[in-house]
This record gives sequence, structure tokens and C-alpha cells, in this order.
Amino acid sequence: MIPKDPVILLSFVNMKLRDEYDSLEDLCAALDADQGEIIADLSALSYHYDRIRNQFVAA
Repeated sequence: MIPKDPVILLSFVNMKLRDEYDSLEDLCAALDADQGEIIADLSALSYHYDRIRNQFVAA
């Protein structure tokens, strides 16, 4: 289950990307998560997905 709280979501997603998945697409496919929703939720915190780093970083 993916956390709903945006701050916890940020930590959760970045941990999963660091430890388990090679891309946001892989993470979303494995967890049956909506990639657009994750991007929108974290964008509200001024974070964006950096493909090179494979993590969400501050804008």
C-alpha cells in the first residue's frame, strides 16, 4: 500500500527507488500505482522526478 500523506509518500517512493526499482515506471507497475498521481502529489511539495538520479528531488 502506498502512503497517502505526501511527506511520507516522498520518503517511501525514494526509498523504494533507491533499494528496489530501476525507474518510477517499474515501481508503479510493480505496486499497481498511478504514476501521474504520485508525480502530482509530490509536485505539490515542489519535488520532481529526476530520471538520472532515479529519485524525487526538490525543484
